Amino acid sequence: MAPITAAIERHTIAVVVDNEPGVLARVIGLFSGRGYNIESLTVAEVERSTSLSRLVPVHTVKDLTEDGPHVERELALIKVAGTGERRIEALRLAEIFRARVVDSTISSFVFEVTGSSEKLDAFIELVAPIGLVELARTGIAAMSRGTGQL
Repeated sequence: MAPITAAIERHTIAVVVDNEPGVLARVIGLFSGRGYNIESLTVAEVERSTSLSRLVPVHTVKDLTEDGPHVERELALIKVAGTGERRIEALRLAEIFRARVVDSTISSFVFEVTGSSEKLDAFIELVAPIGLVELARTGIAAMSRGTGQL
């Protein structure tokens, strides 16, 4: 008898909370306590003046995946080493993926790539055999489309 495996669902959730000690830990604890994996986490201050004066730490929670159209982007810094033909190939791939060169030495480049996670994954997969040295990713930043807000 074959084991039953549940389909993995991916959701992008936006949560607006107060910038107070322990709030992020409590939110993460709710997800981990239910057995959910957090693939990436992006944290930023959004409204300094109004957010800090409130008493209730959580203001809104929105599942962007289920609430309608939204935009997701991620940023990666990717260091690729190589000389000669490998260097030329890395630059060709960067042009195709609209990656910016943010640092260059005689034997390496650091590329900045923004876009969907799938785009970043594809670029990384293609430059890996050329000479992938190091990689840093931000995680997904997302926002609903249209005039609505959190």
